[in-house]
Amino acid sequence: MDKELLNQRKKTLEELFHDPAYTPMKIKELAMLLDIPKSGRGELKEVLDALVEEGKAGVSKKGKYGRPEAFSITGLYSGTAKGFGFVSVEGWEEDVFIPQGRTGGALHGDRVQIVTEDGKKGKRTEGAVVRVLERANREIVGYFQKNKNFGFVVPDNQKISCDVFIPQGKDMGAVTGHKVVAAVTDYGDGTRNPEGRIVEILGHANDPGVDILSVVRAYELPEAFPDEVMAQTENIPDTVPEKDKAGRLDLRDVQMVTIDGEDAKDLDDAVSLSRETGSHGVRYHLGVHIADVSHYVTEKSPLDREALRRGTSVYLVDRVIPMLPHRLSNGICSLNAGEDRLALSCLMEIDEKGKILSHRIAETVIRVKRRMSYTDVNRIITDEDEKTMEEYRELVPMFFLMKELSGILRDRRRKRGAIDFDFPESKIILDDRGKPVEIRPYERNAATKLIEDFMLAANETVAEDYFWQELPFLYRTHDEPDPEKMKSLAVFINNFGYSIRFQNGEIHPKELQKLLAKIEGTPEEALLSRLTLRSMKQAKYTVTNTGHFGLAAKYYTHFTSPIRRYPDLQIHRIIKENLRGGLGQKRINHYDRLLPEVAVQTSALERRADEAERETDKLKKCEYMSRFIGEEFEGVISGVTGWGFYVELPNTVEGLVRISEMRDDYYIFDEQSLELRGEMTRRTYRLGQRVRVRVTGTDKISRTIDFACVGDAEAKQEE
Repeated sequence: MDKELLNQRKKTLEELFHDPAYTPMKIKELAMLLDIPKSGRGELKEVLDALVEEGKAGVSKKGKYGRPEAFSITGLYSGTAKGFGFVSVEGWEEDVFIPQGRTGGALHGDRVQIVTEDGKKGKRTEGAVVRVLERANREIVGYFQKNKNFGFVVPDNQKISCDVFIPQGKDMGAVTGHKVVAAVTDYGDGTRNPEGRIVEILGHANDPGVDILSVVRAYELPEAFPDEVMAQTENIPDTVPEKDKAGRLDLRDVQMVTIDGEDAKDLDDAVSLSRETGSHGVRYHLGVHIADVSHYVTEKSPLDREALRRGTSVYLVDRVIPMLPHRLSNGICSLNAGEDRLALSCLMEIDEKGKILSHRIAETVIRVKRRMSYTDVNRIITDEDEKTMEEYRELVPMFFLMKELSGILRDRRRKRGAIDFDFPESKIILDDRGKPVEIRPYERNAATKLIEDFMLAANETVAEDYFWQELPFLYRTHDEPDPEKMKSLAVFINNFGYSIRFQNGEIHPKELQKLLAKIEGTPEEALLSRLTLRSMKQAKYTVTNTGHFGLAAKYYTHFTSPIRRYPDLQIHRIIKENLRGGLGQKRINHYDRLLPEVAVQTSALERRADEAERETDKLKKCEYMSRFIGEEFEGVISGVTGWGFYVELPNTVEGLVRISEMRDDYYIFDEQSLELRGEMTRRTYRLGQRVRVRVTGTDKISRTIDFACVGDAEAKQEE
């Protein structure tokens, strides 16, 4: 069929589909309606297929054709650097593939309406974007390039594959090399690029701090607090007035400490511990004392609205974007040593097996004795360093008691099946110009684990208490893994000689814990731990208590960090109202209405903060490794894909060995065993294998590091 005739017939069918009286029909019915003989049905099918491919018609599962909207589905569009994308649809197990040219001008993150075709045999479902319902990118951050009469912005976000066109006179005087924020004025249509105007010049790409500022803007992380928030903050006292201490349990004489990182300024948790032995055996009295932030951040106040808008504090490499202004987070709400502070305390009585026998949650007034660092506590309880022990002599017995109880609590959690992933985080050291000078793994030590154990105990205790009181609450839940993902994991670990047991198609966390124990200290430990983690779901905030799979806990919440997490602040309010007897039916109804939205919003903001933190880490790792181009390192293969394999160095930096650069053979990717195999040499590269690599390049814009494999001494070769 020639092009002109095809277009004419497409137009006829489009008009028919948009006729209000038209109802979707099969090809046979359409042929009868349009008087097309049997011999012409093939041509009719050709025209209909073309309309469906362009997103101008839709087809139902029963083969009926009509307007695309009649069969459309809505979902969230995820873009790729190559121009194609995927749409995730709620309730669908697999994303819908959107080929390049059928994205309808959608950009990464947009909510879209799509039509789908049934997946061809062996292929995933394909679709086309019919309409963008909600735009995610009002502004785009990127690198500006100036031409004679116009400019364009190359987006920082690699998932936005098209540049933004900037007409003459709309560039605010930006020059090539500037990092800018562009407001989108026209989103284009998939054939035409989006158009915009520059609204902010962040600085030159090479200026100190501009790289991280770009991430801050791209993720729309709020920086300065609004004037009304600062005005409310000004009215908050620097010390606790006597009237605020009235009616509270006075714990100022109890020996308690804060234990944090050296550079922490917002100290929101303190701990106290004593032990008694009587006819009933050993009893530990553990106190977890949390800053009473809700005393100062009252519901619906400007401070509260802004805290909810932020959801969490964000910890980037060179700065913290706090949830609350510093006057609160580093001042009256920080449990500074020697100062009277208001707290919400969870006081627990624990037996020698780690069982919490009884507890009390109370509004308290406390005074921390010493501000301790993880390093110093670890020097005492692990190294028994004489100098440090002498410096904190009066506290040393309590620290050894803490070590004892921490071990008991950890052992109890281990016995019930809690999974403990011990991945080293990256510690990135910057100089005063923001340049990375050192990257090393930041390991947990006995002191960090000790605080973790006590916070977990308090969080579980509070969650169980409020669950049984049947009051509105926010829980921290972690759903059971998807059975299919677990089956894939089981098949993969079998290659290494390990297995996991299923009961009625489901898996108990204890099975994964046993697996992690078996692989501890083996070459494949890091790899299998990471794969296990990836097979699990993300934890989130919910109003219904469905338990925490990873912790093997029936009840869990976040109670211990109200300075930096909004859910903790929210439940503090509920707890205090309840303690004061003010949670009547009216307030219960109020929280029932309010909390579902808070749960969804804070879960989403937590993900945004995590992504921004990861991006700044990647950025600085990339900048750091640019100093080592041409140098060689030993690493472990941490990921294998169809385009190459990723190698992680001992300092946590990860780079890619591209398959296109592997000249010694033609390599084929085996998806089942996650390995690359050379056709001629039969050489294989697989997860967990040690390799030697050379740094060949870095790209700060895409935040990627390129490696070349130089030592395949360890590459397995089939005989």
